Amino acid sequence: MLTGALLILAPLFLGFAIRLENRRVMTGIHYLVESLVYFILALLGLGLGQMSGLADQLAGMAVQVSALVGVLLVANLAGLWLLHQFQPMVPEKADPSAAPTGYRRLFLAGLKPLLAVLAGVAAGYWLLPDLPMAEDLATAMLMLLLLLIGLQLRNAGLSLRRLLFNRHGLGIALVLAGSSLLAGLVLAPMLDTGWYQSLALASGFGWYSLSGIVIGDALGPAWGGVAFLNDVIREIIALAIIPLLIARRPGMAIGYGGATAMDFTLPIIRSSGGLACVPVAIASGFILSFLSPVLMAVFLSLSA
Repeated sequence: MLTGALLILAPLFLGFAIRLENRRVMTGIHYLVESLVYFILALLGLGLGQMSGLADQLAGMAVQVSALVGVLLVANLAGLWLLHQFQPMVPEKADPSAAPTGYRRLFLAGLKPLLAVLAGVAAGYWLLPDLPMAEDLATAMLMLLLLLIGLQLRNAGLSLRRLLFNRHGLGIALVLAGSSLLAGLVLAPMLDTGWYQSLALASGFGWYSLSGIVIGDALGPAWGGVAFLNDVIREIIALAIIPLLIARRPGMAIGYGGATAMDFTLPIIRSSGGLACVPVAIASGFILSFLSPVLMAVFLSLSA
């Protein structure tokens, strides 16, 4: 069981071990990663659409998603607030020369994953017959995605030492992960699931394309949909609260975005918080991007 979980992680570490210097190759990898994410999300939606009794389970899924989002929001912000009390991060005024961030554009971009899943749901529910190989295809595409993401992380021009030893970034990542796991323990009886499954659900840290497929493979498409929605809603909430919090509590603003702090929410962190926030955001997002698949794989292996 643990061997199977580690097999999923192997491509991530393999990709991280390979160094590439060809910019054209890296550009191609960037576009391939983006395409794979939406393809994987469409497969997740396909599994949901072809799930027996989907209409009867939607209300229960809505309750589960609400519980996950609400408890994680409170736990994460409380933990990050305490971190600010003991390890304050001095806010920096936003750079007036920085180009303004298109918040409307980013919010619309945040909705694209939902549209990909909804397209898959519609195709599975109304158009396509049962596809028994869809789950295996999704797993294979996820492993390819992890390989490519490992390559991106390794070849992003970032110093691993500087990322891991960024005091604020490391603190934010560990507090976000720790508070999420505490929330997972609280959520177990609320979600009516085992502790390990609940901890796995709480370990997505905003990486919706990973959590939806990994959880879906292990616990079924309904739980995969719950994991996906929980993490994509985290991303959308982060877009809303970063400009509100970052001037007074930059660690809270950066931290709640989870793994997205190094990519999707980084433009808002940069424009709202200034240049000093960028290395912290990249460090915390990088660490959480590695912790998320490891924690999910371990907890799901223990629950099997």
